[in-house]
Amino acid sequence: MTESVFDEVLLQAGAVSVARTGSVLKVTLNNPDQRNAQTPATWAALAHVGAVLPGDVAVVILSGAGTSFSAGMDRRMFSPQGIEGYPSLADVVADGAARGPDIIGSFQEAFAWWRTVPAITISAVQWHAVGAGFQLALATDLMLVASDVQMIMKESAFGLVPDLAGTHPLISAVGYRAALEICLTARPVGAQEAVERGLAVRSVAPAELEVAASELAATIAALAPGTASATKQLLSGAIMRTHDEQRHFERVTQIGRLQGLLGPFGG
Repeated sequence: MTESVFDEVLLQAGAVSVARTGSVLKVTLNNPDQRNAQTPATWAALAHVGAVLPGDVAVVILSGAGTSFSAGMDRRMFSPQGIEGYPSLADVVADGAARGPDIIGSFQEAFAWWRTVPAITISAVQWHAVGAGFQLALATDLMLVASDVQMIMKESAFGLVPDLAGTHPLISAVGYRAALEICLTARPVGAQEAVERGLAVRSVAPAELEVAASELAATIAALAPGTASATKQLLSGAIMRTHDEQRHFERVTQIGRLQGLLGPFGG
């Protein structure tokens, strides 16, 4: 068994656990007593996972321990004292235009890598996915939801805006008008709506969520090496390309796949 590349001290501080089986890595928000509320330590741990993710990991499953995926940002962040050892929202305000954006940028690193790594990333989301929890679920390539899920973009209720990299995937899935309504009303988005609007690919009973995510991961991991990552790269940028550019990218990508499968001489 190879030695883990992950910093266990950093993971424990952020209440994040990782477990690898073959080419599938499971990342778990592991603070169920607090409904997996997120702190800067959580974000540092998640950013670390993305930074050192082994290249031979084909699929990453993100889930939350207990009954909730994540109830959002730890409310202590709103207090003047914040969380010891980490910047609070008061620090962001105090630093203003000088360092405030950099602090938020450091938080965003936990949310930014899920769609840029070659691995296919899957969030398995149950019950509460509020604010930062909703944005973290949106960060992955694919989302599975439990039938009891309640996803809420809560920021507007506090006079804030979503700032943890969740707006782009939200608009990409549901469109501008629906995204604006979801953000401004801070209303729950349930499982049926999530699937119908393309936020989630499937809804299952809460007791079946873990198995459904594992089965999906196993299906993807069983593909020929490089197939999933090549498909991800092909599709993820399609909306930014013209039709002709996408056709060109299809050709180039397919030649790469054929060379990988058949070798330089066709077998």
